[in-house]
Amino acid sequence: MAKKQSKSDYSAKSIQVLEGLEPVRKRPGMYIGGTSTEGLHHLIWEVVNNSFDEAMAGYAKNVTVEILPKNLVRVTDDGRGIPVEKHPQTKVSTLETVLTKLHAGGKFGGDGYKISGGLHGVGVSVVNALSIWTKAEVQREGKTWTQEFKQGKPLKNIKAIGASKKTGTTITFEPDPEIFPEIAWNWNKIVDYLRQQAYLTKGVNVKIYDKREVADEKEAYKEKRTGFCFDGGIASYIKFLNRGKETKNFRPFYVEKTTDDVYVEISLQYVEGLKDHLYSFANNIFTTEGGMHVTGFRTALTRVLNDYGKKNNLIKDKNGGSLTSDDVSEGLTSVISVKLRDPQFEGQTKTKLGNANIRGIVYSIMSEGFSEYLEKNPNDAKQIIGKCLVSAQARLAAAAAKQAVIRKGALEGMTLPGKLADCSSREADKCELYIVEGDSAGGSAKQGRDRNFQAILPLRGKILNVEKARLDKMLTSQEIKNLIIAMGTGVGDQANLDKIRYHRIIIMTDADVDGSHIRTLLLTFFYRNFEEVIKRGYLYIAAPPLYRLQKGKEVHYAYNEEDKNDILEEFLKKEKLKKGEVKTEVTEEGEKIAGVNVQRYKGLGEMNPGQLWETTMDPENRVMYQVKIEDAAEADKIFNVLMGSEVEPRKRFIQAEARSVANLDI
Repeated sequence: MAKKQSKSDYSAKSIQVLEGLEPVRKRPGMYIGGTSTEGLHHLIWEVVNNSFDEAMAGYAKNVTVEILPKNLVRVTDDGRGIPVEKHPQTKVSTLETVLTKLHAGGKFGGDGYKISGGLHGVGVSVVNALSIWTKAEVQREGKTWTQEFKQGKPLKNIKAIGASKKTGTTITFEPDPEIFPEIAWNWNKIVDYLRQQAYLTKGVNVKIYDKREVADEKEAYKEKRTGFCFDGGIASYIKFLNRGKETKNFRPFYVEKTTDDVYVEISLQYVEGLKDHLYSFANNIFTTEGGMHVTGFRTALTRVLNDYGKKNNLIKDKNGGSLTSDDVSEGLTSVISVKLRDPQFEGQTKTKLGNANIRGIVYSIMSEGFSEYLEKNPNDAKQIIGKCLVSAQARLAAAAAKQAVIRKGALEGMTLPGKLADCSSREADKCELYIVEGDSAGGSAKQGRDRNFQAILPLRGKILNVEKARLDKMLTSQEIKNLIIAMGTGVGDQANLDKIRYHRIIIMTDADVDGSHIRTLLLTFFYRNFEEVIKRGYLYIAAPPLYRLQKGKEVHYAYNEEDKNDILEEFLKKEKLKKGEVKTEVTEEGEKIAGVNVQRYKGLGEMNPGQLWETTMDPENRVMYQVKIEDAAEADKIFNVLMGSEVEPRKRFIQAEARSVANLDI
């Protein structure tokens, strides 16, 4: 036991003062969210956002990001360049001040930036603190200036290294392995982020290079490269988000306007589908929790559609009166971007915009612009309102079912499904629910499980494809109803994820085409109706073995062909060594080793309870994949392609991906 500290031991010496960038290295999670892959990539976002701030201010036209060998990243822009003269407060160069002092930047007042995403002024200094090496190069005042840093501390003073007629800033950094356990840059993640920023800053030219395989700068042919420049801004973004989908208004609505120093940009388009996709930004920061700009937009959208519909006799009393916000949201893809001088974000993570005046400004601009759009495009207006009316009619038709099933608490109040073999524990964070394909596999799983914390729910056949079904139709499916009741969350507007009974929900299906289809149907169900389950990290996919290999009393399980071949190779090596043979490499005789039995599992039901526990359910040995949503837009696109009503996109997907499917087992 630690020695108890006496009152006299607690003095001024007990208080630790962290100076400069020490707090960042001590608590990196406070500044970049953590040291995982998300935190690592946040370093790039912090640097590149400064370049986009220059572009938003009208000073930069080009932003370049290069991923270099040895984990280095170089970000270059042609903005004004960070000032280099001596700072009056710090008595060192302004460049050194910006890179070594927290909350130092041009975004806290004055005329440096009217709008910016770097609200807290900690961006590039945090990157410097968490990098083992950083180099800043500035072209400004007719010269090129440079300074290097190690773990946030200057190695040398700033110096001019030559003349230059250009302006701009280049930041090169190498993340510190003492801070980040794994340093692996994700090309797709970087490209997706920069594409989004390019859409939000129309006209800026963005280039991205991956030079990790380039030993010499002259070997340009080895580079992976891409680039973006979108003069259409977020209207182009809408088209990108809706690619491959059936649209209701062919030409997306778009409006941009500045009111009271607030720049507002809105674009929207309706597609054939049920899900609402809204992307909101404030100063290019993705406000995932919305805020006042979203409130103003939704209010204006509902009012304008009702006014236009009633004025043009498209909405009548027999349709159920006025459209609701839910009615006008089904199948809507919208992007709202506001740029303002003093954004007030709620919380350190900047996920919700709180400026009260923004609601009225967005409402006014959206109302005026969308009303004009509907008047000028009567055919598109008719298509949009027609879709909203279908949503309204479905809402009215489903009202009774919803009342009976949801609002009266029927799902929550019903007894657990008879097929559910529940666990004895009631601590959700320790409990697991296995969703199993068929009664045969369900029987093995029920016998092989640990009854204390593992519950089993067998499904009969393939569940309803919820991509094409509204809530009322979905709840007519007994299998889906059983699953919802087992989870204990409720569904729809009454869903409460805090009531979930299991913190690990594991999809366990056969390793064949039918099993893959059932798994996809279940993933669609969770993504469309319980996205929060995925975001909280509760959804998993079990990975049962494909083969059981036995030689005498020695048993091994293989999860893929490579595993199987490795095990066979080991068996053959042992066999040859027993015979005194020196050569041990495996040839085509691999699977014909004397005494080796290779069993291919066609389904989970072929495993006895002990085997299923040992390979797929035992926490000590099992292999599971946690389901994550790395890119919501891409995930939505894939679900729409695979499970939507349009056949042609699915056909193209299958043709494109067919060659990558190995060992297709029909």
